[in-house]
Amino acid sequence: MLILARRVDERIVIGDQIQISVVEIRGDQVKLGVDAPRSVKVYRHEVYEAIQRENVAAAAALPAAMPELPEISPPTPAGQQD
Repeated sequence: MLILARRVDERIVIGDQIQISVVEIRGDQVKLGVDAPRSVKVYRHEVYEAIQRENVAAAAALPAAMPELPEISPPTPAGQQD
């Protein structure tokens, strides 16, 4: 783990597209700003862990718990008959 000391308005850069800024320090709370492309998902750690738990639970769900979906035939291209 890399540990860096930063002051308010100072930044760190991750790769070429992500910047983390120290926005405010008040007591034992630090507010950070994250500047990243929209394609990069940014979560608080506890939210990320909850998402991972939900994904594991969904993947382990019994197939019987899933509703039956009707079979859909691909569309027939224009000008072709069945």
